[in-house]
Amino acid sequence: MDAADLATQHAPQAVVYHDALVVLVTAALIVPLLQRLNINTILGFLLAGAVLGPKGLGGFTAEAPWLNWITVSNDEGLGLLGELGVVFLLFLVGLELSFKRLVTMRRLVFGLGGLQVLISATIIGAVLLVLKFDAASAVIIALSLALSSTAIVVEILSGQQRLATTSGRATFSVLLLQDLAVVPLLLLVTILAPAQGNASAMSAMFQTFGQATVAIGLIVSIGSLVLRPLFRLVASSDNAELFIAATLLVAVGSGLATAAAGLSMALGAFIAGLLLAETEFRRAIEATVDPFKGLLLGVFFFVVGMSLDFGKLIDDPVTILGAVLGIIVLKTVVVAGLMRVAGFSWRHVTESSLLLGPCGEFAFIVASLAIFYGVLSPEVGANVKVIAAFSMALIPVLDSVARLLSGRLSREAYKQMAIADLPEAATQPRAIVIGYGRVGSLVSEMLNAHQVSHVVTEYDADIVLRARTRGEPVYYGDAKSMALLGRLGIAHADAVIITLQTPSEIDHVVATVREKQPDIVIIARARDAEHARHLYQLGVSDAVPETIEASLQLSEAALVGLDVPTGPVIASIHDKRDQYREALQGAAGAMGRSSRAIRAKLQKPSSDDEVSAGTEK
Repeated sequence: MDAADLATQHAPQAVVYHDALVVLVTAALIVPLLQRLNINTILGFLLAGAVLGPKGLGGFTAEAPWLNWITVSNDEGLGLLGELGVVFLLFLVGLELSFKRLVTMRRLVFGLGGLQVLISATIIGAVLLVLKFDAASAVIIALSLALSSTAIVVEILSGQQRLATTSGRATFSVLLLQDLAVVPLLLLVTILAPAQGNASAMSAMFQTFGQATVAIGLIVSIGSLVLRPLFRLVASSDNAELFIAATLLVAVGSGLATAAAGLSMALGAFIAGLLLAETEFRRAIEATVDPFKGLLLGVFFFVVGMSLDFGKLIDDPVTILGAVLGIIVLKTVVVAGLMRVAGFSWRHVTESSLLLGPCGEFAFIVASLAIFYGVLSPEVGANVKVIAAFSMALIPVLDSVARLLSGRLSREAYKQMAIADLPEAATQPRAIVIGYGRVGSLVSEMLNAHQVSHVVTEYDADIVLRARTRGEPVYYGDAKSMALLGRLGIAHADAVIITLQTPSEIDHVVATVREKQPDIVIIARARDAEHARHLYQLGVSDAVPETIEASLQLSEAALVGLDVPTGPVIASIHDKRDQYREALQGAAGAMGRSSRAIRAKLQKPSSDDEVSAGTEK
């Protein structure tokens, strides 16, 4: 074999390596540069694929051969890598869920998800029939475009840690039903094929469903018995490489099992993830798969970007853009209506409906199969792919719009709730806690433990909702407003406890409260010693620097751990805390109250207690 034959033999492999190198350059250089311009990572890969793919600069390699070095000539090799990205994404989603949680979501999966596909496909199909499409083409196109993008939407939700939210669960439930619907849709393509007989079509359908059922049953039954012992064995070897190999084996092997049965590889990986979610290896597996998933998903988005044919958009912008916008509006309205009927708030409706409005990656698979079987003409199938690709490219933008709108809806709703749900004007709490984050919630818990009446104000609407559902006395509002503090009962309160995190906000609240209530005790959280000195100058009664307090607690734990008697340790820590306080007050030139005076004021009986005591006497 001479050198020319050897080069010819390895040419296809070289093309794949070259295309992979282009994607790596995109991931390492182009996407980070786009992120500096506040462009979403997914959108960055989509744009890079559109520009560097065969429908972008790659289409000009004949005129400019040097473009071969920086463009991708075809998407076959990259398409396989991109499919693996979707497989690992669904594998990780399965790890986040469990069969128990999935059962509780069945109403959303089969109710909300099933109705979304049925109603959307029916309306799209009716429009296509009006436009003189034949019935078979209208059914396939309608069902293809009714599906949404699992890969992009789930990546956005998981990246923003929104999968566990109300809107995230609703969105994923619809996507899960759509993934399941792909199986009968692919069968329907073969049934509607012009050369396919009805008898053989029905036989093929039953055979495929039987294979799918057997495959899923085998994955569940074998996985339940084998997965936990397998990972225990691998983990006992204390070899990270073997753990990675076992994880890849389970994810890809399960996907291949379902693919052999006519299902998607992603569904098999999802089921494997569900099984592993019940084991103690869940978190370690997530950490193992995540780097592979991120890079391979980037390849997938790059391949989708390569389907963005701007030539077709320039040739017929009205048809392409009209179809893209029409489908997004239609599906958004359908999802929004179904979610409102199901009782979801407008905030969650907005987030889910805009994410589910665009088309999904399965439109490419179904359209390609329909072209192969002659159900769709090559021209119509290409248009379906272009419409799906351009709508998918809008998902990151629509997500930003959805979060902006839902945030405004949430704030408006809680402002109305705050007006209607403020405490009575005659409320007389002993203390007002400002901020209900990690620190504020613990302060409120301790006040409750010692039966000190108090109210809390918080500006984060989500935190207020969660607290109110638990029955906590938390009210929405800005603590810099004296009108709000007046309604909370500051005129009768003994102390204001500020647990905010931002120094400028703490300073503003301290100045506002001290100006209106010169004698009230103000205890404020401080960032460090310098901030504490500043707060003493503003007039706080006591400032608690986070750095100093953490050091004292660490010292206490260390001394007790070294078997020093607890009593002397606690006493020395208290003495050291008082020394720091006096030093900071002295440095600030503040005439603050001593800690004993503060405790005496907070421990005095309320006016109601005094009346009760007098009555008892």
